[in-house]
Amino acid sequence: MKNYIPGALLMPLVIICMATSCTHKTENTEEKKDTRFIVTDTLIKSLLIDTVKEANALADITLTGKITPDEDKLVKIFPLVSGVVRDVHVQLGDIVHAGQLLANMKSMEVAGFAKDAIASEADLKNTRRNLQSTEDLYKSGLASQRDLEQAKGDYEKAIAEHKRTNAVMNINRSSADLSYQVKTPISGYIVEKNITNNSQVRGDNGQDLFAVADLSTVWALINIYESDITKIHVGDNVKITTLSYPDKIFTGKIDKVYSMLDPDNKSMKARVKIVNPGNLLKPEMFANVNITALTGQSLPVINTRSLIFDNDRYYVVVVDGNAHVRVQPIEIAKKIEDKAYIRNGLKAGDRIVASRQVFLYESLKD
Repeated sequence: MKNYIPGALLMPLVIICMATSCTHKTENTEEKKDTRFIVTDTLIKSLLIDTVKEANALADITLTGKITPDEDKLVKIFPLVSGVVRDVHVQLGDIVHAGQLLANMKSMEVAGFAKDAIASEADLKNTRRNLQSTEDLYKSGLASQRDLEQAKGDYEKAIAEHKRTNAVMNINRSSADLSYQVKTPISGYIVEKNITNNSQVRGDNGQDLFAVADLSTVWALINIYESDITKIHVGDNVKITTLSYPDKIFTGKIDKVYSMLDPDNKSMKARVKIVNPGNLLKPEMFANVNITALTGQSLPVINTRSLIFDNDRYYVVVVDGNAHVRVQPIEIAKKIEDKAYIRNGLKAGDRIVASRQVFLYESLKD
């Protein structure tokens, strides 16, 4: 006898299966509900938004140079008289202070200046007494008007000569033994020394005895080769490092470009004035120079904080409208410090996300 299901029982089973099938279909439909990330107005308002700007692109140029004293704070001391050097009190590199004695010289000229000063003082006293006597005689009627005027003239000449001889003695500073004293007018470092004891010095010698430099500011003289001449301008920002202080960066601006080529190395010079705290930079130091110069090319520019780097490419998150954002691939022309210049992908006026952009990128890229 074969097994079979009566027709009366078959219908309830069909209904149960249909109900179960409908239940599974409803559950699957709910599972497939759209779960894509949605950016709201509230989220946009909580983010930092930058506007892309148009700017003249910058370029980094690496050059070399050397440190020299600031010529506005450099004093060269020349001999004003002839003589023989007796005592040199300083050496090259010494620190000196304004008015400090550097050397003594024995000089016949200084002795002559001293003699003139003494004679002029004596003549001044004599002419003063003569004028007083002539005035008394003139009041008594024993001297003429002409005699009085002559006495006044002699006295005025004596005054002028006395001032001249004293001025000469002040310029040609001397000690009690009439030695010519070489003193420094400023404080600084001895950067040149061209005499020793017993050196014979002539007043018409074109070489300085000493050079004293105040190194609180120095110059960096930069070598600009012909290929870079058109790129360098007054006002360009400069960063300088040296072998002595490789981790310390000295900054300044180009304040002069010398429009002449050196015939030996075919380079042009540019000058940078640098504040030198602690006198760290010394004359003749070799300098590595990095110049941030304008290229003349106008490109969109953004702050590097907005960049996203993924899979060897750069991206930004662009805001279109109030709450619509999209991932935008970009091509960077160059990066200078915290600025990125864009070759492709953005234009001036575009708005980009500058905070939490990586979170948005990860949510939107799929």
